[in-house]
Amino acid sequence: MVKRSVPLLLLLLTSCGHPDGVMTPVPLSASAPPTSQVAMLVATTREPSGDPATLFNGERASKPHLTQITVSIPPKREPGTVQWPKRLPPNPATDFAVTNVRQIDTIAEGRKWFGQHVVGGHALVFIHGFNNTYEDSVFRLAQIVHDSKMQATPVLFTWPSRAAITAYQYDKESTNYSRTGLEQALRTLAADPDVKDITILAHSMGTWLAMESLRQMGIRDGHVNAKIHNVILASPDIDIQVFAKQFVEMGVPHPKFTIFVSQDDKALAISSFITGRVSRLGAINPAEEPYRSKLEKAGITAIDLTKVKSGDGLNHGKFAESPEIVQLIGQRLMTGQTLTDSNVTLGQGITAVVGGTVTNIGTVAATAVAVPATIIEQPLTQRRKQQQASDTLGGDLKPQPLTQ
Repeated sequence: MVKRSVPLLLLLLTSCGHPDGVMTPVPLSASAPPTSQVAMLVATTREPSGDPATLFNGERASKPHLTQITVSIPPKREPGTVQWPKRLPPNPATDFAVTNVRQIDTIAEGRKWFGQHVVGGHALVFIHGFNNTYEDSVFRLAQIVHDSKMQATPVLFTWPSRAAITAYQYDKESTNYSRTGLEQALRTLAADPDVKDITILAHSMGTWLAMESLRQMGIRDGHVNAKIHNVILASPDIDIQVFAKQFVEMGVPHPKFTIFVSQDDKALAISSFITGRVSRLGAINPAEEPYRSKLEKAGITAIDLTKVKSGDGLNHGKFAESPEIVQLIGQRLMTGQTLTDSNVTLGQGITAVVGGTVTNIGTVAATAVAVPATIIEQPLTQRRKQQQASDTLGGDLKPQPLTQ
């Protein structure tokens, strides 16, 4: 079944498009209706394009680059959507439009920008997925920040993607190429005295990059930087057993982990087919064993979006395109709040596995409390801690083959 459906899924992946070259700033007219402005800091391992309309391409740069970008969002729009212009230049009254771009050459300049845009000391680092251009990732983060109403300073880390369905392997290798760049960006951000805490939000193949960078940081230091409080993995395109090893090898204590999964994710079905029919983390049913017990012991919260409907034909971007889910990220997950109290009101049959308890979000009082992120609290050596954590999370958490 999966093999026969792959051509159709590939067609879906390549069927959506929009005008290229939207990064040239456009002026805001005084007579135009008021728009919302999202200012972000963009770090990238992409190569500069030499064209102000695109800024960076999909090739790999020899060193990271930093840019300040402001995106204008039109007043009338459906939450969860990005209003790409039908023609250039964009019209800020109806389209997402870049209104300011400035290259940043030094860490001091970057810290100055952050100090001017700091929101409570909270930073959100967004890492996009497979098949994304530079402008795709900029506009997606702007949409997430605006629709979630989050109180945080947005930072985008965009890695070299050729934005082509045939470049899956190139993109995957580009995440490996970029893991030290992301680690350095996280360290620089954590060293800023204006930053109190960091939330990482990674999507699809970007979750691999996030996990590899955190694992690398953990191997160097014995644990992840204490300012990294939350890690949110949306539709993680990661082999389940590999994720277990990455989680263990980043050391303890861990940040608080939340994963968004969906069993009808067609993009992950393609990924599974490409990678030898090995199930991806983002496609599991977290309420079933062995996943439920393993997630509980690891202190990982899983949110199942299988029943959530969105405009995404691949069911791969529900975390950003569902207004309720994106607000859940901005208003609760980033602040470390529990998902099982009566103040959360979500429909569409959304379930969560929190502390081993399966519940419908918003319909149950706070009876299930998430397991602390620190898996082991016994006075063991670091090596024994990691080994026990490995046994806890890894164990029989084996990938299941796709149904033929």
